Amino acid sequence: LVVGIILVAINPYKQLPIYGDAIIHAYSGQNMGDMDPHIFAVAEEAYKQMARNNKNQSIIVSGESGAGKTVSARYTMRYFATVSKSSSNAHVEDKVLASNPITEAVGNAKTTRNDNSSRFGKYTEISFDQRYQIIGANMRTYLLEKSRVVFQSENERNYHIFYQLCASAVQPEFKHLKLGRSEKITYSSL
Repeated sequence: LVVGIILVAINPYKQLPIYGDAIIHAYSGQNMGDMDPHIFAVAEEAYKQMARNNKNQSIIVSGESGAGKTVSARYTMRYFATVSKSSSNAHVEDKVLASNPITEAVGNAKTTRNDNSSRFGKYTEISFDQRYQIIGANMRTYLLEKSRVVFQSENERNYHIFYQLCASAVQPEFKHLKLGRSEKITYSSL
């Protein structure tokens, strides 16, 4: 196992002008260390290593709740789509992340630190052709906190889908579920 570059990024909780196309082009083709540390520098190094050595590369995005993992992954995908001159009209990250609202409903919950915290992991695989242009992507999701289904810490909530279903209980298609208000439902871990 070889570990390459490690980048520590901090979520500023606001948009910064450091992720646009001009910045992507500034990092494209640069050697690691020639530019300031950036998610685009990590993506460029992985892209170059893939092209140079014809070997698969991995970028691991990890962090605390609210750290910006999904946003960092999205910037990485946009970088690959831009530098590979992907012929797709729609941005690849939009296609890959199009399932996010459903994934978030089933796998996100309110915590004391984040109103929309992911309680699941994602593995995204981006496929390139022989010219190193993106030809597809596959995202796998795995639930990390199954215990949240029957237990929540103080001031935390179950998964969003539970509250969305309860709020829809009056709809005819949900009547058979016999759902009520979320506050009236008790959990059991039996």
